[in-house]
Amino acid sequence: MEKTERIEQMEQRFDRAKEMVQEIAHVLEHYESVQEDIRLLDAYLGSEEWKADMAADEAGLLPADLKRGVLSEDGIWNLLEDWHELQEKMAQKKACQSLHDE
Repeated sequence: MEKTERIEQMEQRFDRAKEMVQEIAHVLEHYESVQEDIRLLDAYLGSEEWKADMAADEAGLLPADLKRGVLSEDGIWNLLEDWHELQEKMAQKKACQSLHDE
C-alpha cells in the first residue's frame, strides 16, 4: 500500500470515527435524561392512575383529539421491552470490553 493510499484510508476512518464519537456523546446525553421517563412510564403502566385513565377513555370522558398512546398497554409494554433489551446489549458490550481489556 502506498503512503498516500494509507493516509487517505486512515483519514476516512478518522472522519467516520470522529463523527460517530460525537453522535454517541449526543445520544448518551439523551439516554441519561430518558431514564426518568422510562421509570415513570413503568410505574404508570397498570397503576391505579393508568386504570382510571383507561376507564375514563373507554367511557368517552376524554377529549377526542387527546393523544392517548400511553393508554395502549402494548405501546408502553413494547417500549419497556425495547428499553430492557437495549440495557442488556449495553451490559453485554461492557462485559465484552472488560474481558478484552484484561
